[in-house]
Amino acid sequence: MNITSAQFVKGILGSDPALGNGFPQVAFVGRSNAGKSSLINSLTRQKGLARTSNTPGRTREINLFLINDNSYFLDLPGYGYAKASKSAQAELGDLISAYLFDAPYLQKKIVVVIDAAVGPTIADLAMLSDLEEHRKNILVVANKFDKVKKTAQKKQLEVIQEKVGGHKVVAYSSKENIGRNELLGEIM
Repeated sequence: MNITSAQFVKGILGSDPALGNGFPQVAFVGRSNAGKSSLINSLTRQKGLARTSNTPGRTREINLFLINDNSYFLDLPGYGYAKASKSAQAELGDLISAYLFDAPYLQKKIVVVIDAAVGPTIADLAMLSDLEEHRKNILVVANKFDKVKKTAQKKQLEVIQEKVGGHKVVAYSSKENIGRNELLGEIM
């Protein structure tokens, strides 16, 4: 499956009628600066579709993208570190939880994006646990795989796989075009 069209629809701060139209939803969640927005840009082959920044915590709402006129990608705010007050961080956490666990929307897949060089953090493992508890369909993406030394890539993937349990892990690098077709096959 390939992406033939992708467009930004809107930013969402709560429930929204657009999410109730029956289109399959693929949600991208991960720590701040794990590369969720860059990953979406890479998948869609549209460099500026999802706004990216070197500043952690840039995404402050759920960004909704219409893919092939028949499904949605959702770029969720990052959890963990953000250049924001504690109350603003709590609001972002509430927004993520409300969409993933409280809203009536059924996600086709939740893509947990981790930094391949860092591996799963405590926050990543807590998110995975929450997703498992709510019986979500989970896929883990080891993003920025190009930042792992070539000689250590196999071992790092084994470590990541061990920490995330039985979830499928896809190594991904938008810079080196690693994993794009595999990831599209899993989510489209």
